[in-house]
Amino acid sequence: MTYNADNEENLVIVQVSPQTHEVVETELAGETDEVKDETKALIEAIRRRAQSEAESAGTLTRETYLNAVRQAREALEGDKLIERDRIEHAFAVLQQEAEKNWHLLFKEIAEVGDRFQAAAKAAWDAFNAPRPQR
Repeated sequence: MTYNADNEENLVIVQVSPQTHEVVETELAGETDEVKDETKALIEAIRRRAQSEAESAGTLTRETYLNAVRQAREALEGDKLIERDRIEHAFAVLQQEAEKNWHLLFKEIAEVGDRFQAAAKAAWDAFNAPRPQR
């Protein structure tokens, strides 16, 4: 089974093993297809990363494999932290902009209110001004 992991920069085709497909479909039965597909892609990325790390280490011993899996997990978690930091920063900027816009809007509403009040006072003064007798 293949899965297209589509992001803004490029298109990646991920080959999903039948075992991964079965585990994800069983464990995430109530989730959307998007969540399932992203989870499958993540599991396959972890599996490929661990296999690559183990093969590059040379002899495939238990200790080498465990170290490779640990390094792959740490690398992926590090990437996740970077993404989380970017998201948190973007949210903070968005929140600052929203607050700034709220304050500007409130200021403009207050100015309009002041103008209406001044216009009402001017109208009242004009209405109550003494009139020359005819």
